[in-house]
Amino acid sequence: MQQVEDVLGRPRLGRWGSVFAVAWLVYLLQPLHAALGEPDLVLRVLGLAALMLFAAGFAVFFGWLRARRIAARPVAEPVVLASLATGGLLLGIAAPATGQDVLVGVVYLGVASVMALPLRRALVVVAVLVVSTVGLPRVVPGWEGTWDVLPELLLACFAAYGVGQVVLRNGELARAREQITELAVSRERERLARDVHDILGHSLTVITVKSELVGRLLEGTEHDRARREVAELEQLARGALADVRSTVAGTREVSLAGELAAARRALDAAGIDADLPGSVELAPPAHRELFAWALREGVTNVVRHSAARRCVVTLDGRALEVCDDGRGVGVAGGGGTGLDGLRARAEATGATLHCGPTRPGFLLRVEVP
Repeated sequence: MQQVEDVLGRPRLGRWGSVFAVAWLVYLLQPLHAALGEPDLVLRVLGLAALMLFAAGFAVFFGWLRARRIAARPVAEPVVLASLATGGLLLGIAAPATGQDVLVGVVYLGVASVMALPLRRALVVVAVLVVSTVGLPRVVPGWEGTWDVLPELLLACFAAYGVGQVVLRNGELARAREQITELAVSRERERLARDVHDILGHSLTVITVKSELVGRLLEGTEHDRARREVAELEQLARGALADVRSTVAGTREVSLAGELAAARRALDAAGIDADLPGSVELAPPAHRELFAWALREGVTNVVRHSAARRCVVTLDGRALEVCDDGRGVGVAGGGGTGLDGLRARAEATGATLHCGPTRPGFLLRVEVP
């Protein structure tokens, strides 16, 4: 998942998020300046301490909120409300030293509420802050009625809502990309496992059959044929190794004509009479690769499981069939990794796979629309 995080730039977003939170604190310079001018030492110290705690609390709250949003973790409303109440209390402590300049702090409370609370609750908090901003200067002695903070509060809340939505959507996008990446990795693993099974299953089956044939030939007098079979075994092993490498590299392709030739060799080596099509021209070019995989899987099962004496492969414009006269049992009674993989290949192209015992033998049929 590191690749997804790199694309989204999470570390960079986190760093700039901290800078964004700190940059907001510049508006506290106005009440800080007012507190520094307070002649009463106790009020000055209390005011400065309250403002510093307020600034630190806002930065910590903002970072905590961003982390929860990106990680898709729920934001506890009681924690948010307690934080807002604490912020309001700190502003109240600072007010005797700062005067009405402390009203700048309500902008931070509005931003926090809009970004952390559901919209309806946030609107209630903002409404309370608006009333406080307009009403306090009219009831607190020495404060002058002013509308300066109100536009700042409303604009900041609108901006904060937009930023909050961006953070939420980025989090959703990150999770969606992670899911897509996981699905892609899973599908690639399934493809690789399916291809390796199909390739090695067929090749190793033929190698096993030919090895048994070589053993029988060496017991007799057909040493020349045994040497030819050993040479073919070497070629099969090298071909299987090359197939595995190309499969891992994602460049493996099969051809129907090549699989027909390989099927004839495998059936001959197993002593099974083969009735195969002489041409692949009837098969639609778009579906020949699927038919090739079906032929490979079908013949592999015939050689490995059927104990058949005859195998018939039929091919037309819509379907390929592999039928034998054996004991009528496929892989584990008609299912297995190879057939599951072939079914997945068929479904991916809109084709259907039918397989099961017949009387006698076993039938595998792949049919395209």
